[in-house]
Amino acid sequence: MNTNTNTNKEEQILIRITGNDRPGLTASVMEILASKDAKILDIGQADIHSTLSLGVLIRISEAASGQVMKELLFKATELGVNIGFEPVTDDEYENWVNLQGKNRFILTLIGRSLSAKQIEAATKVIAQQGLNIDSILRLTGRMSIKHPEHNRRACIEFSLRGTPADRTAMQKELMHISNEMEIDFSFQQDDMYRRMRRLICFDMDSTLIQTECIDELAERAGVGAEVRAITESAMRGEIDFKESFTRRVALLKGLDSSVFEDIANKMPITEGVDRLMAVLKRCGYKIAILSGGFTYFGEFLQRKYGIDYVYANELEIDENGKLTGRYLGEIVDGHRKAELLKLIAQVEKVNLAQTIAVGDGANDLPMLGEAGLGIAFHAKPRVVANAKQSLNTIGIDGVLYFLGFKDSYLGEQGRF
Repeated sequence: MNTNTNTNKEEQILIRITGNDRPGLTASVMEILASKDAKILDIGQADIHSTLSLGVLIRISEAASGQVMKELLFKATELGVNIGFEPVTDDEYENWVNLQGKNRFILTLIGRSLSAKQIEAATKVIAQQGLNIDSILRLTGRMSIKHPEHNRRACIEFSLRGTPADRTAMQKELMHISNEMEIDFSFQQDDMYRRMRRLICFDMDSTLIQTECIDELAERAGVGAEVRAITESAMRGEIDFKESFTRRVALLKGLDSSVFEDIANKMPITEGVDRLMAVLKRCGYKIAILSGGFTYFGEFLQRKYGIDYVYANELEIDENGKLTGRYLGEIVDGHRKAELLKLIAQVEKVNLAQTIAVGDGANDLPMLGEAGLGIAFHAKPRVVANAKQSLNTIGIDGVLYFLGFKDSYLGEQGRF
């Protein structure tokens, strides 16, 4: 009869440490755990206003666990932090491991500032959909109290686990909150493609620039009111884009093309474009303009920002440098934009799931729907209602937060 006890039996212990952070604290804890050959099953740490919260789940022999806890208690007293221990059974651990196979999502919240009321509304939606919050990460810098003028934007990111009970209803509720509380949301599957976006396609007019170039041309031609009315109707999706485009271009007949340069030099660039383009170029993204506007102005932005592709409409000019009221080639409408996005992705050998599209008008909806991440930017109501992501509260560089960038990655003192 074997009377030997199993001295190699192991158990799981969850260690929680809180208190003032200081250099070397984590190293001191790991030194004690290493001395008893503890296995690290999970670890996580957060630091809020120099206050540490460290969690470590270990597996260790029962023979050594008591000594480890004793040494950790002494070390905690020495360092002036609080420490707690919680046993985790084998079954509890395995159930937790099995949850890791569930779907994962990222919910991003953006605004000029973020209040408890706004975050409460978002977390209620998360809970109603049966999703669990694994972590919360601030992407923007910390907020200044003495210099509130520095607080240009605020963004936090929730890492979620599970499957939404009704994803369509969740999307609708998030959009409702967005409209009511002046906050933007992005709800994305957290997969390899989200972390490997490679191609981004922009509309130009009212997206990269804060005007419609055809309206600017119309003002010079003395037909501004007529053209603006048609433009607004087209952007709302009330009339076919090709029809509206043909009618508007016809009204420009006789305008001297020399006005193009002056209009281009005075184009109001959208807030955040300089920062967005600099980061995208630095990180190796391919950038395209797919515009229902005009080639001249797209190429102006191409030279300014190093954009890789420009597809827009070409106005016909007669031998005297006057617009004929006609256009050349195929109109870049909504369907053409979606086709071009797919074509560029194919040329660049980029999976469609790795593409991003950003636009504001009804003619942008096809490419927003085709892209892996479609973002309605300061968009018309119909576009916001049909887009999965919208950005309305801050500049277009907010796109970077939907891609997971932190201000600290970008080398600037962001504010939150």
